[in-house]
Amino acid sequence: MKFLHTMVRVRDLDQSLDFYINKLGLIETKRIEVPAGKFTLVYLATEIGGPEVELTYNWGSTEDYTAGRSFGHLAFEVDNIYQTCQTLQDGGITINRPPRCGHMAFVNSPDGISIELLQKDGSLEPQEPWLSMENSGSW
Repeated sequence: MKFLHTMVRVRDLDQSLDFYINKLGLIETKRIEVPAGKFTLVYLATEIGGPEVELTYNWGSTEDYTAGRSFGHLAFEVDNIYQTCQTLQDGGITINRPPRCGHMAFVNSPDGISIELLQKDGSLEPQEPWLSMENSGSW
């Protein structure tokens, strides 16, 4: 068995692509436009051939997509948790759970999907300004 993708419905495709591609650094691997069904599927990954996040955009939908408690988060490994969080914060993304421990942080996508960022190869030494940051989320 091979894990292929996780599907997330999005309200604003351009805003979501900005977040996943320009802020998180994912790449678009495939796009499918289905005029008969009035939807677009955009597949994103960290690398070609890797597991994907499928963004599903239903054209003209005004539905407010809510996440149930059964879905937790998407997780991505990063080379430097502090640099990644700083880049996201500089791009206007709120760090919901700062990387005080040098290992883990959480942010939200524009649609409220929780994104966990994990430091590659263990933890970095705790450092400021992250060490003394208060949680803005419920961690």
